[in-house]
Parts: sequence; C-alpha cells; structure tokens
Amino acid sequence: MKTYLAVDIGASSGRHILGWLEDGRMQLSEVYRFRNGAEQHNGHLCWDVDRLLLLVLEGLKACAEHSAPESAAPSDRIPVSVAIDTWGVDFILLDEALNRIGDAVAYRDSRTAGVPEKLEQILPFTELYERTGIQRQVYNTIYQLRALRQEAPEQLERAAHFLMMPDYLSFALSGVCANEYTIASTSALLNAREKTWDGEILRRIGVPARIFHPVRMAGEALGPLSPDVRDSVGFDTLVRLAPAHDTASAFLAVPARDENAVFLSSGTWSLIGVENAAPITTAESRAENFTSEGGYQYRYRYLKNIMGLWMLQNIRRELGQTRFDFNLLARLAQSAASYPGRVDVNDERFLAPENMQEAVRVVLAENGFKEKPTAAQTLSCVYHSLAQSYAASVRGLEAITGRKFTSLNIVGGGSQDAYLNQLTADATGLPVYAGPTEGTAIGNIAVQMIADGALRDVQHARDVIRASFPIRTFTPRTKETNPC
Repeated sequence: MKTYLAVDIGASSGRHILGWLEDGRMQLSEVYRFRNGAEQHNGHLCWDVDRLLLLVLEGLKACAEHSAPESAAPSDRIPVSVAIDTWGVDFILLDEALNRIGDAVAYRDSRTAGVPEKLEQILPFTELYERTGIQRQVYNTIYQLRALRQEAPEQLERAAHFLMMPDYLSFALSGVCANEYTIASTSALLNAREKTWDGEILRRIGVPARIFHPVRMAGEALGPLSPDVRDSVGFDTLVRLAPAHDTASAFLAVPARDENAVFLSSGTWSLIGVENAAPITTAESRAENFTSEGGYQYRYRYLKNIMGLWMLQNIRRELGQTRFDFNLLARLAQSAASYPGRVDVNDERFLAPENMQEAVRVVLAENGFKEKPTAAQTLSCVYHSLAQSYAASVRGLEAITGRKFTSLNIVGGGSQDAYLNQLTADATGLPVYAGPTEGTAIGNIAVQMIADGALRDVQHARDVIRASFPIRTFTPRTKETNPC
C-alpha cells in the first residue's frame, strides 16, 4: 500500500498528512500538527525559518511511528513521496554557498507601506497587471523586493538564489533549488502568458534576473532526501514539487459538480474564484482587483483575495482562546444577527492591527455607526461582511467572465463554519457545498498520486475526492425564512 505525505503549512499552523487509496477512495491520516506565526525580529515581522524546518523534520520522523493505515506494514507507512505547500508571496535568498541571506520577512510586515505608490513612477500598475495578471496587494513579492532593495541592497547583490517559502523548504529536504510555477505566480514577477520570469519587470525594479531558476511544474521530482535529512528522519523518500501555493493545491481538491462552480478556499485568507484556460488581464478585471494566478498544469486560478478568517482568528485571540472557540464565536455573532453595521473586509487596516476589534470599530464609526459595538455585534459585522464580500466577488466574476454560476464550493478549514456557510448561501443566492476540510493537503496528495500513476488525471482525482469525503449542502434561504 503506497502512502503519500503532504506537508501543508499555513500562516497560523502546519500539518503533515498521509494519504493513500483504499477501495477506490482516498484516505487521510494526520501525522503531525504544529502552530506557526510570525514574530518581531531585527525591526521586522519575520518567520522563524529554523523552527519551521525543524518542525518539518519532526513531522517526517513521526511517519515511521504512525499507526495509519492500520492495515499497512510498517514499511508501507513510509511515504513514497513528500511535497510541501505554503502561503504565497514570501521568499528567502541564498548566497553561492547556499546559506540564507537576511531574515525571512513576513508579508504582514510594514516595510512595503507606500512602496506600491512609489513604484508607480517607474512601473505603472496598469502595465504590471497587463504583464502578470496579479492583483495589487501591498504585500506582493514585487513590493517586498523593492523594499529590500531600498533598505538592504547588499543582500540582493550577494544573492545567488531566489526561493519562495515552499521552494526553500523543499530545497532543505532535497538539496535542489527550484522555483515552482504556482507559487512563483503569486509574486507579480511572472509573465502570465509566457509563464516565465518577466525580465523587463525585474530590470525596472532593480532585481538581478540571475537569482531566479527556470519555473517548474508541480508533480516533478526533485530527488531523494539529502543524506543529512535521510539520516535525521531515519528513512528515504522522493521529494516532489506540490502545487506549492496552498490555494493551488486547495483548488484541485474542489469536487465541483460542473464547470459553472465557483471555488472558495477558506482559511486565514479567503480566495474565491474559478479556473480558466487563459489569464484575464483586462482593464475591467484590474478595476475589480481580480488576479490570474498559476494553477496545476498551467490552469489559471482567476480569483480574488479576501481577508478571510484572519479577522475572526484575531478576535478569538483577543477574547481569550481558552474560553472562546469558533463555535462560540458563531453563536455570539448569531445573537446579534440584526446588527446592521458592515465593513470592507479588504481594508488594509485589518491586515495587521494591534487590536482587530478596535480596527473594526474605527471603520464602523467611519461608516456611520458611531455607537461602540459589543463583541457580539463586532462578530456579526465580520460574519455578514465576509458573506457580502463573497457575494460581490461572485457578481464580479459573472460580469467579467460572462458565465452564470450555479454553485459555490468551499474547501479548507472555513468549510466547517456552518454559520458563515449559510450566510454565504443567503448572500450569493447559490447552493453552497462545504468540504472537504483538508482541501489543501488533499490537492497536494492528489498531484503526488497523479505523478506516481495512482490517479489518471485531475478529473479522476476530483471524482475520487467527491466519493471519499463528506460534503455538506447549504441552501439559500428566502427573506421570509432568513432571520438575518
């Protein structure tokens, strides 16, 4: 029995999940889980890369001792391959000796404040969008590199390799430097049509093209574990490239029933969109702030980034994580369902506030809601604002693509939030199909299985996924039956 290991790392947590096929269905077993988060270091918000790598190795070691699949011999519990996916845009530089240069600054750091506006003088966003198809976000890799060039140009001068976060972790396991396509596309440095690094963009922002590797496709093998890693974890396995941007993996796990389905990967970020055969880089698309990110086998994930569960995660922390789980947050929000206040969840003030509740209150006051809301009213505002943002995105997708969508499919941790799922069905007027929860890990594993010949292709993978995992349905309520 062959097993495949997905190492799926998000901004707030990471997990190692083994997957295998049994009687035509995909089975999963979580091997290892850990918390993640950025911390202040040297004046910036940074990722602790040494800790991340240590945790990746600890999860690999746990595979040999893991009890699932129960029917498998111990040797079968060792995965035939492993692949890593993470969040987008963040990167690491290596020198000629393959040593890290500087810190791994996190995308929520403030170093890019004002950089997009300054870059307009040498590279207008209208041209950047036409070349890359990537929506304007203050944290995009292009703005991070421009900020680094201004703050520490010597780091770029010393650099020999540019690796995005999952590229670096895959290098740490295999010793092979490679740039994977889906994660590279989040940088706003990749030409959307040529599917290669855009030399003109790199020239304009002053970043040397020599540090970038040829873009490679998910599913390709990098090679076995390096000798040091093999000795550390106690076994060998093949390191493959996942669809290294977690959303690219998650989109593969959507068990869509037809081609007129909207996909929503719901986690710390909400990414809502569809799959296209070609990028859309029109002025209309730019105005609506949609993005054409790269997908597996050169599909295009045409989507919009929405602040997502990040807002609820912060409020939960502020209220006290030990007392407030997410089910209680939903019940509190429901208790104030009639509260009419709404905010734009994509307001940059929600990106990294000192206090999320206060940030929401400030924006509510600007919107005419002067009376300080209770915690329940603040939560109700966030829940309803998220659902309304999803609905606006669906309308924007229909207007630009000319398609009429018939369902919304939610994967990821947010698919477990029944209250938000129902509000989303009500706001969009579409049936919502929620699940599977571990969408990102499932998509990661599916690509490994396709590469190994265990699954034929993407459609076969989606058919298997639909048959393997429970999917909940949420039907839009009429105004008469909707108490909100």
